[in-house]
Formats: sequence, structure tokens, C-alpha cells
Amino acid sequence: MKETFFRSMTWLHTWVGLLVCWVLLLVFFAGTLSYYRYEITLWSKPELHKNVIQPYDASQVANELERAQHYLTEHAPDARDWRVNFPTDRKPYMSYGWQTQPEEGQRRGKFIEHIAPIEGDKLISEVRESKGGHFFYRLHFDLHYMPAKAARWIIGFCTMFMLVALISGIVIHKRIFKDFFSFRRNKGSRSWLDAHNVSSVIALPYHLMITYTGLVTLMVMYMPWSVFTAYDGDFKAFSKELRPSRVLVKPIGVEAQTVSLIALLPQVKSIWGEAQLKQVVINNPSDQNSRVNFYKETGEAVTDRRTAIIFNGTNGELLSPGIEPDSGVRNTHDTLIALHTGRFAEPILRALFFICGLLGCAMITTGTLLWAVKIRQKQQKQIKQGAKASLGLRLVEGLNLTFITGLPLATAAFFYANRLLPVDMVNRAQWEVNTFFIALACVALLACINRTLAAWRLVITVTATSLVAIPVLNALTSSSHLLSNITQSQWPLVGFDLMCVFIGMSLFFARRKLVTKQAVTPKRKVRTATKSCQVNVDASSATKEGI
Repeated sequence: MKETFFRSMTWLHTWVGLLVCWVLLLVFFAGTLSYYRYEITLWSKPELHKNVIQPYDASQVANELERAQHYLTEHAPDARDWRVNFPTDRKPYMSYGWQTQPEEGQRRGKFIEHIAPIEGDKLISEVRESKGGHFFYRLHFDLHYMPAKAARWIIGFCTMFMLVALISGIVIHKRIFKDFFSFRRNKGSRSWLDAHNVSSVIALPYHLMITYTGLVTLMVMYMPWSVFTAYDGDFKAFSKELRPSRVLVKPIGVEAQTVSLIALLPQVKSIWGEAQLKQVVINNPSDQNSRVNFYKETGEAVTDRRTAIIFNGTNGELLSPGIEPDSGVRNTHDTLIALHTGRFAEPILRALFFICGLLGCAMITTGTLLWAVKIRQKQQKQIKQGAKASLGLRLVEGLNLTFITGLPLATAAFFYANRLLPVDMVNRAQWEVNTFFIALACVALLACINRTLAAWRLVITVTATSLVAIPVLNALTSSSHLLSNITQSQWPLVGFDLMCVFIGMSLFFARRKLVTKQAVTPKRKVRTATKSCQVNVDASSATKEGI
């Protein structure tokens, strides 16, 4: 510990932030993109860009249920479950899906989804395999290429460090409101500190909320002792009592005819009224122990609760009216989870969450750049004398180049792989993910060789060019383009293209500032040398005159 409380908090803030900042940057970056994961997923499947996007129509619910049941009975009679998905604001298309029976050694079977077009009876089944935006969603808490449980422990550890860094940062900001309005350009480390302060303070409530609720999402995993004590370690009993509507029933192997889904609609309407339906799930179809679950759309509700009206799948008996045990603790937990995921957010609020997520990335980025700039300034004298920079500084600068410039480039590579890889390629979705990490690894290799401004400019230029060209890529590899999407009001696709162009142009601006910075520095040196020579001449003249 340092000699004063303030110095101790400064030391704590610096090191708890620096030790895990690159993992946190990956988490913030992927989590921020996750706010638009459904839009990214829709863009990544160009087969759905024509004759598919549609709004929810309550008058067509009965017809769609009848059509879906007939189709699923014909094409998936032996499936583990059937799913009928109605259009929502985030997934604006009708689809029928089913999960196959798991093979030996598998926990779950393969999920298959067919899309119902607006016109015509033939469903769209040949949709390219892609994880789309769901890849970024899973990446921000499961990482990749490692067991999910181990990854979540790593994320939890880093998130706890993040929370400590935020609290200690608040403590050491004596002038937190003044720093919010202070930004001094072209002042070296002072400018990076100002940028760090502004990006931290402007979205501070969001940073605290997203960090704390991130820990809450996996609190049972991190602190399981209450479950061990109350349920003798039986997590299944705990889950059954917590969410009775989500308890899966097993088939008994006795064949039975599934009840007509249309016949259940009057009971659903008597309970929920004219509420919008989101999904209908039939567990164990054509089995004596089948269940029919109706879910309503709760997109604008600040809750993560997903209750269902449950019927017996053979005789239509009402088993659960969609009312589960309620408590203040559970409501608080569901609200915190909903705040973290942002599923309730309408377009403007979602955009605000997205901007706050980008500010979180900027906060982490400026913090680690600030540390590197300060340490390099301290070692400048030894470096000028021919000594190498310390290993710690070279490591930090290499990681900065890898993650700060590499993550946007890897994301662009992911989008290009989505459109350029063969549609019938084996493990196509996984190779999209592999492309993401291959691009990141290439930047890491470059960082091992060259960490100068030239390397930064190179990666930023490639990334910016790739992102600006995304609308062209979309026009060349799909049945729609930016102008047609605007005329047809397909705003998710329009928003994706425009956001890529905006971020690409922002990166071009950042590259220009790097060039300007390098170009301005010699001029300043020349000016300083000129002033020094002028002072020497004046001093010499004054001496001669005095003599």
C-alpha cells in the first residue's frame, strides 16, 4: 500500500484495470454488438432479405398455426419439439422450427428452422449456416475455443476487477464534474487522461449498471452455497421451483395425436386478451406426454421473465395459466437481468445503450493507452541512448495494437466471410468464427514485428475500407441493396449498412489524425530549434554590444 489513501486508490485503479483490460475490451466490444444481434443475424442471411420481412398480424394467427402444425406434422414427425415463431420487431419474419432427437454423446439435438415467406406456400429452407449476431452474444460471456464454465469464471473474475476499477476511479476523481468538461487536444498523456475521464464519466451510470448486473446474471454459479444449503445441492429442484413452466417433460413412448393448436386459442385469449403471441412450443409431439406452450411478446417489459400458458398436448387440458410464484426478490432479479440484456429497449433507448457500450470500449482503450504513453515518456531517455523499451511496455503496446485495432478488423472479416464462403461449405458457421480469430491473430503477429504508428495506420486503413464497402458487398451478394431496402422500409438492413459506413468513416478520421500527429511533430521541433537559434543570436549580439 502507498503512503496515502489517495495514492493507494490510484495504484489500485491502475493495476486492477490494466491486468484485465484486454479481456474487458473484448467483452465490452462483443456485448455492445449484441444489442443488435438479431439485426446482424438477419443481415448475415441474405436469403431472408426478400419476400420474408413482415409485421405481426393478429388476424392471421389462426391460419399460421394451422399451416405450421400441418407442415411440422409432415416434415418433422419424430422431432423432440416443434416451434412456431411469430414476427417481432427484432425478428420480423414467420418461421417454423424443430429440434431433432439428440444423437449418442450429444446433450441436445440439432435445431432446424424454415422461414415462411409472405407470399407462396413453399417455405425457405436453404438458408446459409451462420451464427450471425449470436456469435458476439455468446462471445461476450462464453469466449470461444474453451469450456463455457471455465470461460464464465474468467469473465466473472475480470468483471469483479472492473467493478473495483470503477469504484476506485470514482474515489480518485476529486474533480469529477470539472473533468467531464475538460479535454485538452494535442497534449500527449494529458489528452489521453482527459479522453479517459470524459468517456468514463459521461456513461458512468451505465458502466456501473452493466458491470454489476453482469455478475448478477451468473450469481448462482459464482455463489452456489444458498442452493446447496436449501436444496441439498439439487439444482434441478431449485430450477423447478424457480421456473415451473420451463421444466421439460420426457416422452413416455406412447403414440397419441397432438391436439389442434387452433382449438386452444380461445383459452389463450381469455387469459391474455389481445396480447401479441411470440412463440408456440410443442414438446414431445405425437406422444402421450406432450405439452403445448404459448408465449407472449414481452419485448417492451423491463423483465427477463418468460412465462407460458401450458396445455396438455393430447386433450388440451389447461395445466398452467402462465402465473408463477412472485416475490420482490425475483422481480428485482428479473429487472436486473433485463437491464443487462436490454431486450426491452425500443430503438432510441437501444441506440443509447449501444453508444454507452462504445463509450465503455473508449474508456478501457484510453486507459491502457494512457499507461503506455506515460511509461514510454519515463523510458524515453534510455530509449534515445539505444536501450530497448521494457518488456512490460512492449507487451502492453503489442496488446493495445492487437485488440484496439484488431477487434474491428476481425469483425469486418467475419462479415466478409459470411458472404464469401461457399454456402454449402461444411462447418460453415464455425469457419466464419475461425475467420474472426484468424484476422485477430494476424494483427497480433504484426504487433510482434511492428508497433509503430505505421502499423496502426495500416490496420485502421484496412478496417475502415472494409467497413465502408459493406453496402457494396451486400449489393453484390444478396437480392437487395441499400436503396431497395430504403424504398421497401427494411430498416434493420438499412441501419446495418449505414452503421458500418459511419464507423468506417470514423476510422478514416482517426487515421488522418494519426498522420497529422506525425506530420506536426517535426514542424514543432523546427519551430523550437528556430526560436533557440534566435535566442542565441540575440544573446550574442547583446554580448558584443556590451563589450
